[in-house]
Amino acid sequence: MLTIARLAEEMRWALNRKGGALIDVPAEMLWCPERGRDNPTQLVRTTKMKKVTLLTSTAAILAALSVPAFAQSEIATGADAAGVSAINDRITDIEEDVTDAFDRDNDADRFGPADRRQGLFGNMSLSYTGRTGNTDNQDLAIGGRVNYNQGVFAQSVGLSLEFGEDDFGNKDQEDVAAIYDAQYYFNDQLYAFALGRINQNGLVDGVRNSPSQTDEDFADEFSDFRTDAFLGFGPGYRILNSDQTTWRVQAGVGVRYTKTGAQEAGFDLVEGPDGDLIPVGVSSSSDTSVGYIASSRLYHRFNDNIFITNDTDYLGSEDSADVITNEFGVNFRVSEQLATRVSYTSEYQEDRAIRTDNTVGLAVVYGF
Repeated sequence: MLTIARLAEEMRWALNRKGGALIDVPAEMLWCPERGRDNPTQLVRTTKMKKVTLLTSTAAILAALSVPAFAQSEIATGADAAGVSAINDRITDIEEDVTDAFDRDNDADRFGPADRRQGLFGNMSLSYTGRTGNTDNQDLAIGGRVNYNQGVFAQSVGLSLEFGEDDFGNKDQEDVAAIYDAQYYFNDQLYAFALGRINQNGLVDGVRNSPSQTDEDFADEFSDFRTDAFLGFGPGYRILNSDQTTWRVQAGVGVRYTKTGAQEAGFDLVEGPDGDLIPVGVSSSSDTSVGYIASSRLYHRFNDNIFITNDTDYLGSEDSADVITNEFGVNFRVSEQLATRVSYTSEYQEDRAIRTDNTVGLAVVYGF
């Protein structure tokens, strides 16, 4: 999550670089034929390299177009009460969906680590809401990232915590999640990577969360994951790496650890002869399996106005079906104000009746 304070910091850092200049054309902000690796949210044009580095975060784009920092989001005085803000928020949601489509073609690792921002940096965000009256509850969300880049080694850690209550003040959310990403470059072509994540749902424990929880929701807890973690690592190789064409592949092995609500409680609930749920003991306290991951990232720029990308991922494991996804995208800029992206995505899962799903996407942005 990008905060406005963080955006201001990135803008100051970007403009202090030699040859930096703000990009102020909306379509140009979304056009990214050659994205640098300094930082995924910077707004500078590096005239020396003739590359455009863009604001790729939707939140950052919206923040850049609004002042002052931390101002109310109401579009006009009285708009909230009149229902105008609700429609304006929906327009913003559509804009975000389109920008997200363009963001999928932005690859932070496309040109390698040469221009990566060095040192320690990050951001932290917190949101709290408390309600009284007809409902009495509160919600808390905390999220943040820490990055540390030192020469050929780069790593980042992300953390999110979400806690919430229902209309009666009972806990209905207690989620904690963390991610880890690391890359080490042996030379310009060969590198090693590591990916990790962990999700923890504190309410999945085999104990009723509140008297108002339904039997169906309570029974679902026993099959839900209380803990779901993955750690993978392996080598990567840049087959092509020029201003016009880049192609890299990587493959690795990983370990997945899971614990269900039944494994946490030590028993499962099954339906008895009379329809009632009865407890039955479980044989394991957790599950661990080996998984495999392989990825390919291809980019080719035909000219200053047209480039294509093709992203392929494979994920398999000992005890789950193989999943293969491929997304082919074509980005082209018609003018300084108009940018378009067309994509074709295929997802294959071997355990489905119809194994392949295909999706065609079109995103158009016009700024004036």
